[in-house]
Amino acid sequence: MAVLGNLIIVLVIYFSHSLHTPMYFFLGNLSFLDICCTSTTIPKMLVIFFWENKVISFVGCALQLYMFCWFVICEMLLLTIMAFDRYAAICSPLTYSVVLNWRVCIQGATVMWSVGAVISFIHTFLAFRLSFCGSNRIDQFFCELPSVLILSCSDTTINEVILLVVDIFLGIFCFFFVLISYIFIVLAILKIRSATGKQKAFTTCASHLTVVVFYYTTIFLAYLQPKSSTSPGKKKTMTALYTLFIPMLNPIIYSLRNKEVKDAVKKIIHSRLNSR
Repeated sequence: MAVLGNLIIVLVIYFSHSLHTPMYFFLGNLSFLDICCTSTTIPKMLVIFFWENKVISFVGCALQLYMFCWFVICEMLLLTIMAFDRYAAICSPLTYSVVLNWRVCIQGATVMWSVGAVISFIHTFLAFRLSFCGSNRIDQFFCELPSVLILSCSDTTINEVILLVVDIFLGIFCFFFVLISYIFIVLAILKIRSATGKQKAFTTCASHLTVVVFYYTTIFLAYLQPKSSTSPGKKKTMTALYTLFIPMLNPIIYSLRNKEVKDAVKKIIHSRLNSR
């Protein structure tokens, strides 16, 4: 369902010229990221559940950790870029097409994918240069960085410091940037005199804001709580939410709350039926 829903969003944006705008360009990237994220973790999880093959190779674990870390960082950065897109559209509508032209959009996407790849490579390289001499049983349904570091019998101080620095400078920065953007957006919406204008402005932000709330809530509950207050079972539940259920919910949120997407789907279906 996660893959199918996000694939439909990508195809609708690609085939609908009315959706060839910065907002839907970034939405297409988000859907593609969700497909990649679920495809990195869920297939192996299903193998574990249905065939009880609970073994993953050393290289396979490293690859899974790298890909997952890459996509999570990219999604965090992308949600931040999408918040800026909504800020520019609502707070500076007259300069929106200049501020967020196609060149800027492509550059933003390139930086996002590149930064995610580099940071993920650093995490993965530092993690798998460590020594593993224990049972090597990962207490998680996929290879994530904290679960892998626990298994090491080497000193993981460098890994933990770099992980903390990334959490602070990337995660918290992105979170506060999104928060500040929406404060300005709400203030701008409140200045709109007509009720119809306020409703239209809020509707364009509601889907993205809903995704942001779900994403950061589950990330916080999974990773940013004190270890003493987080049980392994609770952490696995929160991890499952943002690796499976949120990617599955994103297409539903954007399709049900977005009139332009629904209209584009209807036009595509109508044109396909008429072509027959």
